[in-house]
Amino acid sequence: MDIAFPRVAPEFDSERYTLLFPAHVNGKAMQCGITAEALEDHFGAPSIREADLVEAFCAHRSVIEETAAALIEATRGAPVLLHSGVFRIYGK
Repeated sequence: MDIAFPRVAPEFDSERYTLLFPAHVNGKAMQCGITAEALEDHFGAPSIREADLVEAFCAHRSVIEETAAALIEATRGAPVLLHSGVFRIYGK
């Protein structure tokens, strides 16, 4: 499976306290996400404020994208939302 993550800034979803980021899977665009809880629990975000979440995401982007890719592979190409528990299974 060919998975790539464009280098664009994540988008804040204030209704779901989630950061959204794009992926291209086998040439098709899809949107993935990571919850504020996951960013707080695993990547040191001090709060659910957008700036704190984006800073934690950017500092740990490679691990987040590697985990997203592993989950995309496991779900055979489905869009993923990374919750805190996902990093206990797929995280590094």
